[in-house]
Amino acid sequence: MRTLELKGFNELIGGCTTQALHLEMRDAYVPSDPSFRAFTGEGPAYDRTQRESDWHALIAPAVARGVSVRRARIVSEPVTPYIRFEYAVTESMNLSAGEQVRWLPRRNASDLALPGNDFWLFDDRLIRFHHFAGDGEHIEDELTDDPAAIKLCAQAFEAVWDRAIDHREYRIS
Repeated sequence: MRTLELKGFNELIGGCTTQALHLEMRDAYVPSDPSFRAFTGEGPAYDRTQRESDWHALIAPAVARGVSVRRARIVSEPVTPYIRFEYAVTESMNLSAGEQVRWLPRRNASDLALPGNDFWLFDDRLIRFHHFAGDGEHIEDELTDDPAAIKLCAQAFEAVWDRAIDHREYRIS
């Protein structure tokens, strides 16, 4: 797979014209995140206002110019503390910015062909893969325009999306 020079996420979403698709498949991410630590009571209070404002400033203009921003999450049930946190902030962070979010219980994904890493797919032309350590800490991202990887990721995302449950209907266990 050919790796390209990594572009910033703001540049990638800013250059998007039709859709940005995000598939999340882990049950834990970035345990050092101060917002997550505050949510679990393991850290001091955290004001999410700036983080959410920055995300809205990035996503809302893309949605306003007609870009469909969809996020699908494959989750184990019962959910982990991190997924409980993501679920709790989805309305204020993602939906209010204009994203569409769906959840797929992992038991319903067993027969799907999925890539090995979480990703963002931009306009079916660029993929930004995310690489994480076993504990969920972010290691690095990788950008590619490899046609086979794009096809796999696009098909995987749509298969997950078709089975997944809209955020407003999904209940965590």
